[in-house]
Amino acid sequence: MFRPRGADSRPPNRFHAYGSTALRAPSRPAVAIGQTLSETTGPSRLAGVPDTDADLTRNARAGGEPQGERIVVSGRVLDEDGRPVPDTLVEIWQTNAAGRYRHPSDGHDAPLDPDFSGEGRTRTDEEGRYRFLTVKPGAYPWGNHYNAWRPAHIHFSLFGPAWATRLVTQMYFPGDPLLGLDPILRSVPGEAARARLVAAFSLDVTEPGRALGYEWDIVLRGRFDTPPLG
Repeated sequence: MFRPRGADSRPPNRFHAYGSTALRAPSRPAVAIGQTLSETTGPSRLAGVPDTDADLTRNARAGGEPQGERIVVSGRVLDEDGRPVPDTLVEIWQTNAAGRYRHPSDGHDAPLDPDFSGEGRTRTDEEGRYRFLTVKPGAYPWGNHYNAWRPAHIHFSLFGPAWATRLVTQMYFPGDPLLGLDPILRSVPGEAARARLVAAFSLDVTEPGRALGYEWDIVLRGRFDTPPLG
């Protein structure tokens, strides 16, 4: 059985500063449901994930180099007891360097990059480590309030060893002046939990002459889990 997510890390269903939660938050308290076999088992070992899917600077259809600052994002996926989670699927999606998603619903007037798809995936190795080469995403305006901007971030989706460990979250960058203004990040209760969503710059991960490196470990469950953010 899996311990519940940390009480200090789960955002509330309704958060006043995050305007759209008022429209989608449930009006009644959550009903606790005990874990069954369908939650404590999970996806079988994965196959068919090419190594090239982890390089977002090469996997776009146009075949050229995307615009923007190249970065490496690397880290380990850990379970609630701090043990590595090997051979699990890690998927990411993000804006391009100008702050625009490659999606029909994105109406931001920033330019699209024909050489950047904005999505990638990989499997963790035996030590639970993952690695992506991409470009640093741009900030973008959104309709939460007048002049609201989202800080640079990368969306992550992980399956882990069981369905109960499924996690969808976001990774932020250190030193971003928009962090304290972002209601999505602020909806996570507790400064320590919010800090777990911010990557650390790493010279060891940095590729000389090519890409700055960031390190970000992900904990799937337990007291020090990585907070879920849709």
